[in-house]
Amino acid sequence: MTTLHPIIGVAANERRDAGDDMGHMAISYNPSGYIKAVQLVGGLPIMIPIGDPMNAKRYISMIDKLVLAGGQNVAPEFYGEVETIKSNDYNRERDAFEIALINEAIKQNKPIVGVCRGMQLVNVALGGSLNQHIHHHWQEKPMTQTSHDVLIDKHSPLDQIYGRKAHVNSFHRQSLKQIAPQLEVIAKSLNDHVVEAVQSIDPHLRFLGVQWHPDFMYNVRDEDLAFFRYAVYNL
Repeated sequence: MTTLHPIIGVAANERRDAGDDMGHMAISYNPSGYIKAVQLVGGLPIMIPIGDPMNAKRYISMIDKLVLAGGQNVAPEFYGEVETIKSNDYNRERDAFEIALINEAIKQNKPIVGVCRGMQLVNVALGGSLNQHIHHHWQEKPMTQTSHDVLIDKHSPLDQIYGRKAHVNSFHRQSLKQIAPQLEVIAKSLNDHVVEAVQSIDPHLRFLGVQWHPDFMYNVRDEDLAFFRYAVYNL
């Protein structure tokens, strides 16, 4: 499926209690940064709500590309480990459903973009693993400000967008550990060498993932909007 305006499926998150302002109802949602950025570059975003993994095939058949957004930690059983930290920041139903979306997107040769958790989950789905908890990568600055430098591999797609060194934001407590065999690292943090971006080296998989959040900064920095333009039209 290819249209003048590519259809971009953005996998959704859930909140079981949306708070006082929304009557404590449960909601399915996409952070607006993904939606607005895709719209700004001319794509047509649609939300893919968490559901039965058996429906992944049909969802993927409806879209041109898949975006996996940030959110909860990935549950360690999905990469063959036991939980080593006390945390309630998991959504195993989301993990299972999005892994089904990833597998189906690969089968249907649909490109995948992963942001933060999304990059981590693709690594897990392909056989990689994660560090369950890292320090100093959840910034105190506002979302629209940057906090640390990353070094980007020359000639990678991100080099064309951000240059060899980029100053990015950081909102994650997990990071890539063992890299899946189908992926290669194309960016690391300058101070502690945490993996900040990966891409596919498998000719049957089109994937680009970043650890930072261009969705937080698409409307304040040209490079982050350019990331979405690349994802929508060139990946």
